Amino acid sequence: MIGTSELLVILCVVLILFGGKKLPELARSIGLGIREFKKACHGLDEEDVVHKNTAKTKEDKTVIIDVEPEKKN
Repeated sequence: MIGTSELLVILCVVLILFGGKKLPELARSIGLGIREFKKACHGLDEEDVVHKNTAKTKEDKTVIIDVEPEKKN
């Protein structure tokens, strides 16, 4: 089990190796890799994800109707 002090040492070494500017890029690429791994594990294609997202947005649309007529001068 990793304790707090070991975690701080690891984070300091990563900061020294990659620098402050590269850490957000590294985190973003790790996040994309994890997302792709989860998609592959669940067997989802991009077409399935796009189809599910568009189906949700079509049902969730709200229509606003203005009931007060405009005043004509």
